[in-house]
Amino acid sequence: MDMRTRVGIIGAGPAGLMLSLLLSMEGIDSLVLESRSREEIESTIRAGVLEQGTVDLMTDIGLDERMQQEGAVHHGIELRFDGEAHRINLYELTNGRAITIYPQHEVIKDFVAARLKQGGDILFNVTDVQLSDVASSQPHIHFVYEQEQMELQCDFIAGCDGFHGVSRSSIPAEKQNVFTRSYPFGWLGILMQAPPSTHELIYTYHERGFALVSTRSPELQRMYIQCDPQDDIANWSDTMILEELQARLATTDNWKLLVGPIIQKSILAMRSFVIEPMQYGRLFLAGDAAHIVPPTGAKGLNLAIADVRHLARAITLFYQQNQTHLLEAYSTTCLRRVWRTEHFSWWMTSMLHRFPDDDAFQQRMQRAQLDYTVSSRAAATSLAENYAGLPFHW
Repeated sequence: MDMRTRVGIIGAGPAGLMLSLLLSMEGIDSLVLESRSREEIESTIRAGVLEQGTVDLMTDIGLDERMQQEGAVHHGIELRFDGEAHRINLYELTNGRAITIYPQHEVIKDFVAARLKQGGDILFNVTDVQLSDVASSQPHIHFVYEQEQMELQCDFIAGCDGFHGVSRSSIPAEKQNVFTRSYPFGWLGILMQAPPSTHELIYTYHERGFALVSTRSPELQRMYIQCDPQDDIANWSDTMILEELQARLATTDNWKLLVGPIIQKSILAMRSFVIEPMQYGRLFLAGDAAHIVPPTGAKGLNLAIADVRHLARAITLFYQQNQTHLLEAYSTTCLRRVWRTEHFSWWMTSMLHRFPDDDAFQQRMQRAQLDYTVSSRAAATSLAENYAGLPFHW
């Protein structure tokens, strides 16, 4: 069966869904293809630290109702080391910018509902997706939907299908420049049924390794500890995890971690990844299809939203004014922010984690960086403006 749309979007994650919403508001039709079910994408629990720019964009397009009701605005974060807590006041240091804690699966629920309310199409449970003629003016997407072979003709294709998706592999290998870095540690993450132990995120540097405390809701908490990325989660009992959290988070003022049943636990490997360019012909990559950042800086979702905001503007200008300069500059425009974000995430990761081969010198260097960050307004401001999010035009 043959189909036609202006923009074929592969992937119903934050990037793909936001792009479809922004295009629809400009009268530009699109079709979103997703390999998973609606139930799966709306129930997969992931982190949800939203930058000020992401919050502002959702507000501007009328997607802020549940976020305002259920999200938690944080005006600061805490750096903890040597048993002492040091607050970084994001709000004060950035002239009123903050972060909002609102889980990614809730964001996706809002985006899916809004897109369907617009009358837009999202095809779930799509299989065997293949791209063709992406360097031409009429690229095609071939896929199977409800056991029927489909062919979608487009003007543009947006590859928003994540690191393991098919979009990136449609760019010839000789046209790709790939930059990667794997980190020698991972995060053991848990979801715990317990009241909040903190009003703001806690980032901890400790001789036993990094730890992070984050609130997901009044009843559900998200926490992480640094671990061996090759470790088996079966090696970690609930008791072991809680003991490690208590040890790494201990303070001289006897701060208490409130605990409860652990309902989910897993180990996440950490890496950085960037592909250049982020476009080839009429194929444009966005989100995790184009770049991965370690989660220390809480940037993955926000970077994806920044990508598609640029792409939506470029596509809109093409249809409304027949101008192509923003499309041609898409990769260059996005990569400037991508590399700034990669650097910030690498910097946070390097400052807060213990490396397998570090020594006393390396540990003193990390401690010096932490001391400077919490004692220098200039250093704290740099952290704050990157964490709360640079403006979209950056």
